[in-house]
Amino acid sequence: MGEKAIFSKASEKDVTRAIISEFTKQFSEYVESDVIIVGGGPSGLMAGRDLAQKGLKVLIVERNNYLGGGFWIGGYLMNKVTVRAPAQDILSELGVPYMEYVEGLYVADGPHACSKLIAAACDAGVKIANMTVFEDLVLREKNRVSGTVINWTPVQALPRQITCVDPVALESKLVIDSTGHDACVVMKLEERGLIKTSGYGAMWVEQSEDLVVEHTDEVHPGLIVMGMAVSTTFGLPRMGPTFGSMLLSGKRGAEIALEKLNQ
Repeated sequence: MGEKAIFSKASEKDVTRAIISEFTKQFSEYVESDVIIVGGGPSGLMAGRDLAQKGLKVLIVERNNYLGGGFWIGGYLMNKVTVRAPAQDILSELGVPYMEYVEGLYVADGPHACSKLIAAACDAGVKIANMTVFEDLVLREKNRVSGTVINWTPVQALPRQITCVDPVALESKLVIDSTGHDACVVMKLEERGLIKTSGYGAMWVEQSEDLVVEHTDEVHPGLIVMGMAVSTTFGLPRMGPTFGSMLLSGKRGAEIALEKLNQ
């Protein structure tokens, strides 16, 4: 090359070693956390940010390659998201522009709101295990939830006959279920007869959002439920493409986690 190179020198082996080294170092460190949040949607990101800001060691487990869940896009593939007062205060806190459509109902760009929330969680110190699927729980004395069992998402997606790959376990002081309608973590407890769910109800925005925040709580020793997983657990109405309760449920979940960890 006749002219000075634009980029610094690094070979393929350097790139590969950097990825392997830094990934395994972080993964090893987060085999034990204060809080594991299963599900990286808006409630999980909100709780993760608030907990990490308090100095807690927080890991979000997300089965997709991307974070944010449905917060990237509103209803019917239209990428405007709505929140009802007072959730616009969180948008302001995150630096997300919004407009008041009618009194008390605010509209923002989904990609802008979602990317700001992801950045806020990462900036606070939350670590992410994406493309990682939740398989089961770690249960200890008196069936207290003490961690999660995880595997690579592609492994679970392939037929069992060709992917007999055991998962690994992570330990934590608390686990939070923010897996949306599926309520994946809660369902593992129900499979074992440790909890009974009701399934989410039909849509009723004005009822659902208040109820989701009010019912955000520890539902089993060591397990907190947030977001739409709350609706599935308690048989509450769904709220559709409005996200204020997801954000406020996440904040409430973080408050409960802090209370439990400070006991």
